Formats: sequence, structure tokens, C-alpha cells
Amino acid sequence: MTGPTAVPARRIPGHLWAAVRIGAHAAPGVLAGYVVVTVAAGVGPVVAATLLRTVIDGLAGGREAAALLAPALLLACLGLMLGVVPAVRGYLYGRMLRAVGVRAMDRLYQAMSRIIGIGVMENPEFRDRLRMAQQSGRSGPGQLVDDALGSVESAIMMSGFVGVLFALNPWLALLALAAAGPALAAQLWLNRRNARMLWRVSGRARREAHYAELLTSLSAAKELRMLGLGGLFRTRMLREMTGANAEQARQDGRELWVRALLAALTAVIAGAGLIWAVRQAAAGRLSIGDISLLVAAVAGVQSAGSGLVDRFASAHENALLFDHYRTLVDAEPDLPVPANPLPAGPLQRGIELRDVWFRYGPDKPWVLRGVDLTIPHGRTTALVGLNGAGKSTLVKLLCRFYDPTRGSVTWDGQDLRDLDPVEVRDRIGVVFQDFMAYEFTAAENIGVGDLSAMQDRERLTAAAERAGIHQALAALPSGYDTMLTNAWYDDADREDEQTGVLLSGGQWQRVALARAFLRDRRDLLILDEPTAGLDPEAEYELHRGLRRHRQDRTSVLISHRLGTIRDADEIVVLADGVVRERGSHDDLMAADAGYARLFRMQADGYAATGERG
Repeated sequence: MTGPTAVPARRIPGHLWAAVRIGAHAAPGVLAGYVVVTVAAGVGPVVAATLLRTVIDGLAGGREAAALLAPALLLACLGLMLGVVPAVRGYLYGRMLRAVGVRAMDRLYQAMSRIIGIGVMENPEFRDRLRMAQQSGRSGPGQLVDDALGSVESAIMMSGFVGVLFALNPWLALLALAAAGPALAAQLWLNRRNARMLWRVSGRARREAHYAELLTSLSAAKELRMLGLGGLFRTRMLREMTGANAEQARQDGRELWVRALLAALTAVIAGAGLIWAVRQAAAGRLSIGDISLLVAAVAGVQSAGSGLVDRFASAHENALLFDHYRTLVDAEPDLPVPANPLPAGPLQRGIELRDVWFRYGPDKPWVLRGVDLTIPHGRTTALVGLNGAGKSTLVKLLCRFYDPTRGSVTWDGQDLRDLDPVEVRDRIGVVFQDFMAYEFTAAENIGVGDLSAMQDRERLTAAAERAGIHQALAALPSGYDTMLTNAWYDDADREDEQTGVLLSGGQWQRVALARAFLRDRRDLLILDEPTAGLDPEAEYELHRGLRRHRQDRTSVLISHRLGTIRDADEIVVLADGVVRERGSHDDLMAADAGYARLFRMQADGYAATGERG
């Protein structure tokens, strides 16, 4: 994925049309009203200037007041309409912006749900593009619709006033049109430079946001204060802000000079038109009304031309962000999905990894190198090894967050790439090492493990009891309905000190386990360091329960504490991306190799500290 430095001008109409389509689906009535107001705002000034000439010439020519009443009343009504139009337009714009923003963000997050794996989300360039797409999705499409209709308004006004100038003096009309060419060319040049600048500073913006998050987040607060990191992070944040501001200042300087030159050119054209009008009036070839119309036309062409250039500039800038939005919304799935995927039936024989090689990128080292592994149905397979051995990577392959670089992972003999990934994942229960702590109620935090059980309090309670967290959750101020956060309050809760609760790390670990237990009807249970946040005694008791729960179930267990996996049917030792040893605990101890050495080392440590192994 490569980031664009600019959006080609030829692509802007496509982006404008896409934004208008979103607006038509999100708020058709509002958009229709917006179009009517836009046309009125473009036509009104031209008609008003023409009526004003009629009234002025009539007064100068001594016509009866009654004869001028109709154009005067029409002019007054037109003035009233033009006075009301901005307020109506602002109201419609606000409604359209909100409606379009909701629909656009919904489409963006629908597109995100089509991302099957997680590899693309770990790409920094993708994160930059996603941040810009989110920024655009909230207001960009609505702003593009406004830019499109604003351009129509300016074009209508310019066409009308150019027609007026052409009737008075064709050369003035041609001169006014010729001045619009350099203005548009200059704005295109500025937009390209601005687009390149925005892409250059996108990395700085991401790093600035990261340091700002570190300075204000609860998770970093303890280390920030204990280690005195506030000054370091603040300095780095300011460095990124200063660098981005310097880039923006250089771009602002370019815009200043270009706009000043364009303003001077416009002033010269206006001055030439006025000089010609004065000379024609002195010669008796123009009436007073003609002069008023000429002045209005010159000012109108300048205003419409400036508006057209500004709208084009705004459209080009918004199109840059909208380009990221459309790129993500229209993107194909990151992992291949067959047009007619095979059904992922209940696991009957087992899962097999056949000569699996994997690395996270073409320029990255191999994490797995020719792994052959069978996970039989109804049995527990434990994966052990030092950090970086490839254990968690294997879990990602089993969940099809990635595809093997070489080799295959099969479900009852069928390659995972031939199956529907949604169906496969629905047959797996998993506790990740980096599980989520949601700012939901306690019941919802467990219920997300199986949405069909979200309202089934009996199943939620049973899962919590298995995980050893039921009593703690039941004792909360509002029981299972207690919010597990102190951040999400409404006005009714703001004064209630018992509204939100923060759990300890070990308690959150048990909540994550309860989510997995809620999926106990699934075919495969994966537990990646399921008790890493528990003290040894709590870990020992929980593993006793896990042993009962795993009986006759297909499960994969990862743990650094070898004593907790000694009863697994097969223990697989990974090192440097390959399988070094495999067998039961007794077999591996008898082999007296790496596993036996690590087990004795841990057992000696537990004996010295009095912990259970």
C-alpha cells in the first residue's frame, strides 16, 4: 500500500458524485431542498442586479412611480429571499452533514468488518490511511456535497454575470473569464503541494497522538509518574507538533504569495472595467442603470470566480481525505475468500498443520519453519516454548487471522482457505493473551463471548462460576449490571459513586475466561496464557477447573508455567519456529531434553518460593 501525494483533478468529479450519492441515500429530502436553495442563491443576484438597473433607469428617465412598482416589489421580495437563503442553507447543511456522516461511517465500519485478518491492521501505513478515512467519513462526504453544490451556485452566478458583461462589452466578459484560468491553475498547484504536505506530516500526527495518549491515559499513568516520563513524552509530542507546524507554515507562505498575486490581477480587471464604464457613460453610450449593472456584474464575476476557486480548493482538499475513505470502503478482503466457500462442519477428526512456514512480511524473518502438527479431536494439545518461539503465531493461523506463507492448516482435512472464516471462528472459543476489557456492564463483558447468550443470565452466571468470578461480580453495587468503568456516566449516574467499578487484572482475566466458557459448545477451545494475571494459588485452582472443562474437548493450551499443562494429552515444544519435541509429560521427562530441563528449573523455583507448580 502506498500513500498518494495528491488526488488527480480527474478523480475529483468521481469523488463528488460518490459523496452526492451518499447524501441522496442518507437524506434525500434535505438534499433536494439544498439543491433548490443553491439554485436560488446562484440565480438571485443576477436577477436582482438586472431589476435594479430597470428601477434606476426608470427613475432617471422620469417614469411614473406606478410603472416601477412591480419591479421594485419584485426586487424587495428577491432581497428578502436572498437574506433568508443563508439561514436556510445553514440549517439544511447541518442536517445533511449529520445524516451523511452517520451513513458514511456505517459504510466505513462495514468495510472494516470485511477485513478478515489482522495483518493489514498492523501496517502503519494502513493505520494512517484509516485515521484519515475516519476523519473524512464524519464530515468529508457532507463537505464534498456542499462543495459540489457551492460550485454549481458559483457557476450559475458566474454564467449569469458573464452574460451581462457580454451584452455590455464582449471584451470585458472574455477578460473576466481569462482571469479565472490562472486562478484555477494556481489553486491546483497549491492543492497538490498541500496534499503532499498532509501525507508527509501524517506520520508526525500519528506519533503526536500516541504521545498525547500516553500523557493522558490511565494505563500509562503509573509508569509515567513513577519513572518521571511526562517531560520526555511532552518533549517528543511538541517536537512532532513543531515539525508539522513548520511544514504547514511553509505551505501557508506559498498560499499567501499566490493569493496576493491573484487578488492584484482581479483588481486590475475590475479597474479596467470601471474605467471603460466611466468613459462610455461620459460619451452617452451607457445609462446610469447600465453602470450599476456593470459594477454588479464585475463584482459578481469576481465573487463567483473566487467562490468557484475556493470551492474547488475545498473539494480538492476534502477529496484527498475522501480518497482514503473510498480506498478502504471499496477495498477487497485482505485474505482470499472463495466465491462459494465450503461449510465448516463440526470438528470430527481434528486440525492439522502441514509443512507450515510463516513470516509477517517478505522482508521479515521466518517465525514458523516447516511446522507439522496434528491437534486430534477430543484431546488437549499444549504448546510450550520461549518467547518468540511461534506459539501465539500458531494461534493466529488457527483462527485464520493470517494465512500460512507456505503449507496449509486443515479442519477435518479441508484447507481453512476453502472454508467460510466466519463459520470457522464461530466454532472456536478463545482467550487471547492480550484480551479486551470492554467499558460495558459485567454481564455484557461476558456476553460478548456469545451474542446469542447476551440476555441469558443463567448461561452468563454459569460461565462466570466456571471462571471463578461469579461471587466478585454478584457483589458489585449493581451486580452483573454494574458498569466496569468509571468513564461512561450519564447525568443520572454522575452523582452516584457506585455506578462504575474498575476490576483488578486478575479479575479481568477471569472475565475473559468466562467469555470462552460461554462458548463451551464450540468445537475448539484455545487458551493462550489464560492465567497469566493470576497468583499461583488462584492459577492452580483455576487449572483444576479447566482440566474438568477440557475433558473430551478439542483444546489448545499455551502456558509458560509447565506445571499447568503437564496433564495435556500431547505437549509440543517449539523453538526457533520448529517443533523440537512432542509427547506426553512423562515421555518428555524421560527424554531428558529441553522440556525436562525447563520443568525442573521451574519446579526448583516453585519449591524455593513455596508456590505450587
